Amino acid sequence: MRRLIAQLARFGIVGAFGFLVDFSVFNLLRATVLSPDEVHSGPFWAKVVSTVVAILVNWVGNRYWTFRHQRRSVAAKEGLEFVVVSLGGMVISLGCLAVSHYVLHFTSALADNISGNVIGLALGTAFRFWLYKIWVYHPDRVERESADRRGAEAQDREDAPVVPGAPEVGRPYQG
Repeated sequence: MRRLIAQLARFGIVGAFGFLVDFSVFNLLRATVLSPDEVHSGPFWAKVVSTVVAILVNWVGNRYWTFRHQRRSVAAKEGLEFVVVSLGGMVISLGCLAVSHYVLHFTSALADNISGNVIGLALGTAFRFWLYKIWVYHPDRVERESADRRGAEAQDREDAPVVPGAPEVGRPYQG
């Protein structure tokens, strides 16, 4: 239980940093190049861009700190799974923003921030933590991957050609 609480705390710290990145990029874009006065769907696209940047920040933080003991050796596969889960969280956040901004017509910067960066982020965070824990960084997957790698290495040793007079790989030389 203590390890889970520590992991949740690390996840929260990484998430808080990711939130600052997301919040800052979103508001910078919404106030400038993607202003709703200039681009009708500006807040939506600002949220897409800010979330993608935050996903990258969060992946690095979670891979190398929060789930460092559970990360897998194949970073590309893990990164792809992380992005898939994160995009699911982004859809949740974008859904909250879209309902507030385009359905309920709450179009102020404050309303966009509450719907996308508070409500959407809270729901998306719960969704992401759950899937990171049970899928992307699940301890059984790490152990299974390690066992598969050890098995492949053993198979490679068995398949290696025998050179007369040379010691076998993994066995001491008995000349």
